Amino acid sequence: MSRRRTLHPEETEVWLTVARTATPMHAPKAFAKIEVAPSMPTIRTETPKLAPFQLGQSARKTSTTVQAPVVTHHLNTSLRMDAKTHAKMTRGKLSPEARIDLHGMTLDQAQPALISFILSAQGAGMRLVLVITGKGKARDDQGPNPMRMGVLRKQVPNWLHLPPLAQVVLQVTEAHSTHGGGGALYVYLRRR
Repeated sequence: MSRRRTLHPEETEVWLTVARTATPMHAPKAFAKIEVAPSMPTIRTETPKLAPFQLGQSARKTSTTVQAPVVTHHLNTSLRMDAKTHAKMTRGKLSPEARIDLHGMTLDQAQPALISFILSAQGAGMRLVLVITGKGKARDDQGPNPMRMGVLRKQVPNWLHLPPLAQVVLQVTEAHSTHGGGGALYVYLRRR
């Protein structure tokens, strides 16, 4: 079933221009009315007026606060596996059947490697695998090309909940300290 959407004014103009130049193959039929979306109003934001500032004068406190963007990590999702098995896994009592170490990889290298590893592990009938991301650097880099702290550590849980891995992964949990702690993830896979 196809979904119809309304055309924007620019799209309508292009369509009408093309339609006028076309030669009909058969007798003309009644055309459906083209729905035109109302143009979106432009939102204008005014920059606040700043009071003059003198050298040596202390800065005035402003009442506006800036909220940091909320980053969702998929580690605190609801339990989707057997609670008893999950408890054993989080206490480090289950040993992973395979592991992948993503240390030193860039995002472009790590994502295909992770996808390949997870899909082949699930294809081999494995249930619990260990993904080692590393904990990342202690602080942000201040160089000319700064690198953020723990990029893989933040991205891997998101990748595990996106296609094609979302259909394969049942649960993602931070690993026990015996298997790497905060620098590794347990990935519990669905049965084939």
